[in-house]
Amino acid sequence: MNDTSQPLEGAQQERQPSRVSAGKEPISPYALLFLMLVLAALATWLVPSGEFSRTLSSGISFVVPNSLKPVAQHGVMPGEMFVALAKGMIVSAPIIFLILFTGGALAVLEATGAVRSALALVARREGTRTHIAVIVLCVVFSLLGTLGVVTNSVVAFVPLGLLLAESMGLRKEIGAGLIYLGTYAGFNTGILNPVTTGLSQRLAGLPMFSGMTFRVCIYIAFVVATIVFLIARVRADRISGVAVCAPAQDGSMAASSSRRLDARQAIVVGIVLVCLSVFVYGSSTRHWAETEMIAMFLVMAIASGVVSGIRPGKIADTFLHGCSGLIKGALVVGMARAISIVLSEGKILDPIVNMLAGWLAPLHSTAAAISMFLSAALIHVGISSGSGESAVLIPIFAPLGDALHLTRQVTVQAVLLGEGFINCFNPTSGVLMAVLATAGIPYFKWVRFVLPLLVAWFAISVVAIATGVAMQWGPF
Repeated sequence: MNDTSQPLEGAQQERQPSRVSAGKEPISPYALLFLMLVLAALATWLVPSGEFSRTLSSGISFVVPNSLKPVAQHGVMPGEMFVALAKGMIVSAPIIFLILFTGGALAVLEATGAVRSALALVARREGTRTHIAVIVLCVVFSLLGTLGVVTNSVVAFVPLGLLLAESMGLRKEIGAGLIYLGTYAGFNTGILNPVTTGLSQRLAGLPMFSGMTFRVCIYIAFVVATIVFLIARVRADRISGVAVCAPAQDGSMAASSSRRLDARQAIVVGIVLVCLSVFVYGSSTRHWAETEMIAMFLVMAIASGVVSGIRPGKIADTFLHGCSGLIKGALVVGMARAISIVLSEGKILDPIVNMLAGWLAPLHSTAAAISMFLSAALIHVGISSGSGESAVLIPIFAPLGDALHLTRQVTVQAVLLGEGFINCFNPTSGVLMAVLATAGIPYFKWVRFVLPLLVAWFAISVVAIATGVAMQWGPF
């Protein structure tokens, strides 16, 4: 019978934030988000309230351009601000439970020893093998991101990235980046993402997934930049001898690397691959999302524990212990969502969007397109949903783009790139903050780590938009 205590203990240690010396304690993501929540509530008293007229079609609310009407001030009271926190937790429940169940399932998998043994096989050699692992993971998750298969659920895969980074002697920022940055390198362009690109093109009156050739070129540029960045980070860390992920103190990684997968562990690895493959298939063909992935993790944990000969009671205890280790990362999602709720209930999002549109009107077409990109990034701080932002911005930006001689395709891509670019450092993104809390990475440390890549992504976005304007990217 397998002993679950030691691997689980090591797993919990990996997910804890690194200890820092007195006076250098990083800002808690909860403190940062609460400060932003207070500022958002204050803004509802200072920014004049207003609302666009909207029409409903196929369950989607469409904004009517030039229809902003002032409404009575909806200043959010302190008590209502805390109610928004509760609402944020309730609305975000699917993602919160996905994160918790990720921790539970991974704890059971770690108890079987299969995950560490499999990752040790990947990590036996350094150098070229490490670079291949970076390339393969980035490409795979970028494809899942650009197809819309993995977006919010990327949090579920980050612990595996952390384990892989540990097995290769890399720091946890790289482990989280392998999964998260790879996914959003693909999400930035959304080649065949029905929730972002498909919806935005529909709102703009464009053929579904038109303009794919140029969009593929943009996607390749993002993925290559991400791979180069991560490989450069790996090389720099190894040259400088920077501290990396510490192996589990129980020596489980060393033990697993000294032997091959046994029969039971091989079956567990097979169960994991089958479950993930089934979810990818269901996401792309049956529109599965967080709820189905939660169920998948339950199946994965129970099946893996039974195959490994772990007692049912021990499976349950290990699963719950794993869930408890990710509570910090899970609840931060609801807190981030509360900010969006406050801005929405305060009726100030629509006036902000209308103000930005007014600023864009006098600009040259290329400058206007780039400004649309920047405006979409700014608005995404308040509207964390990509589809929700598209439903607000596209009906306003599309006719504005027509007046500025911009093609609808350029307008759509400017909004999509703005949404995608800011995701990787947006402090109100529940997904990002959950990833950082799960990995134990302070927010500002993450921003410093990813800053060179953000500069590259920004440059790619600007060049892509300017090129689209110059070539009159269509069909219209």
